[in-house]
Amino acid sequence: MKVGLFIPCYVDQFYPQVGIATLELLEKLGCEVGFPLQQTCCGQPMANSGFSHLSSGCDENFVQNFRDFDYIVGPSGSCVLHIKEHLHSQAAPAEADQMRLRVYELCEFLIDVLKVATLSARFPQRVGLHQSCHGQRGLFLSSMSERMEPGFSKPGQLLGMVQDLDLVELTRGDECCGFGGTFSVMEEAVSVKMGKDRLADHLKNQVEVITGADMSCLMHLEGILRRQNSPVKIKHIAEILNAN
Repeated sequence: MKVGLFIPCYVDQFYPQVGIATLELLEKLGCEVGFPLQQTCCGQPMANSGFSHLSSGCDENFVQNFRDFDYIVGPSGSCVLHIKEHLHSQAAPAEADQMRLRVYELCEFLIDVLKVATLSARFPQRVGLHQSCHGQRGLFLSSMSERMEPGFSKPGQLLGMVQDLDLVELTRGDECCGFGGTFSVMEEAVSVKMGKDRLADHLKNQVEVITGADMSCLMHLEGILRRQNSPVKIKHIAEILNAN
């Protein structure tokens, strides 16, 4: 199985350890992983700001870089969802359409494609799981409180395989962190207040580490924690699933 590693630009620049953990985890699970060096931004910031016509270069570059892989996997639900829903190509429209079907967020790839049932990871910490909005309501990584359906969580399922990890049941498990990409820039006061509210649930439950499948949400929460001088740490789920 040939997997193309899709690392969003903000992960590449600010959290390279997340990309490394994703690579190592996929290789441990038997995947042949390639990392196209010319990959760039997926174009989501432009699209979310009303300038989707300016992201065509990002689309063409994505198709060019990832056309030779069986699957494309990224550790960012929001960026993966953007590609799944908005990837287009004037040069190769049919190829882009097929490529959208081969793009997976890391957790859904591990559960739905690799069918992972056991992991060798160990992480002896009390952990709170943040369910990001794009992952939950866009990629359906977990159930939603507003829908009458059996509860499930693919990230939670994977964390349950980690030895010695104490996964906390939060009071409001699917509440938004307030980041919302460019929303946090245009409405920073509202964004921060939402982030503080989201953190309050974790802190009330005395978590030591907050994790999730979207580093953008975790980056937002981490910034607030640092300003509060909190000892609570942030770890992307790939780092925990890859821990020894």
